[in-house]
Amino acid sequence: MQADNNFEVKGFFDTDSHTITFVVWDPKTSDAVVIDPVLDYDPKSSSTSTVSADEVADFIVQKNLTVRHILETHAHADHLSGSQYLAKKFKAPVGIGAKITDVQGVFKGVFDLPEDFKTDGSQFDFLLEDGQVLESGSLKIEVIHTPGHTPACVTFKVGDALFTGDVLFMDDYGTGRCDFPAGSAKDMYNSIQKLYKMPDETRVFVGHDYMPNGREPKWETTIGASKKNNPQIKADTTEAEFVAFREARDKTLSAPRLLFQSVQVNIDAGNLPEPHANEIRYLKIPVNVFRGAEQKGVDSPDSVELTEESI
Repeated sequence: MQADNNFEVKGFFDTDSHTITFVVWDPKTSDAVVIDPVLDYDPKSSSTSTVSADEVADFIVQKNLTVRHILETHAHADHLSGSQYLAKKFKAPVGIGAKITDVQGVFKGVFDLPEDFKTDGSQFDFLLEDGQVLESGSLKIEVIHTPGHTPACVTFKVGDALFTGDVLFMDDYGTGRCDFPAGSAKDMYNSIQKLYKMPDETRVFVGHDYMPNGREPKWETTIGASKKNNPQIKADTTEAEFVAFREARDKTLSAPRLLFQSVQVNIDAGNLPEPHANEIRYLKIPVNVFRGAEQKGVDSPDSVELTEESI
């Protein structure tokens, strides 16, 4: 797809989850998309708030932008999505990669979701296929399937810019982890090879930043800088080297603080669970489901150890 760089990018860094939400817009037409918005959640009080999403919304209103689409790079495991809040506010549809159906199929069982919980992705307004070009007003957004962190991960290409979610991080940090169900270090390697074939000057906007060595948060680098500097996967890193490193590292990482709360909301397109008869909403927290269960009679699958990049 030919690069059209008549667009601007604004990143919003969420200090709690180290997530970056992006607003991408065409200054000539004011057409815009929002990528990976955050809904704040306090696990101590089990309460949500919209501080992060409101910062994004205020910017959109200030710039008088028209939000055409709200896009998710994947079903996040470290923060609740703010997509539904912004969707209602700006009357914009929510989309995600078509392979979200694989993730829904896995976690429907983990959370013992109701029989009528659909695993066809229909909770989202639209699903995106690899190679598809989404027209968001005057913005053209190419969808690149980049599995590895999850089977449903996608990278969005707008002009000369990539929005990589949890696939490729800053060039002084590395990549996302690969130990989710159906995650794969080999798939991650191959996904990054797709990106590394792009011109060195291609900009990379990352989904998280963990500020190595205490530096200030950053979220923009280039393909060339990544190929040269990335400590986990340089241009000459072999598949065997990357897979060995990634799998060894993933075994040392602790579970994300909001793992279960976020996944069950995000596979449902960012919708909170329906209220019960007492008008209270409930999130399910499974016990001993991914790590070795110590209680007699509790089975724990050996093949899945679900963790997320530790902060």
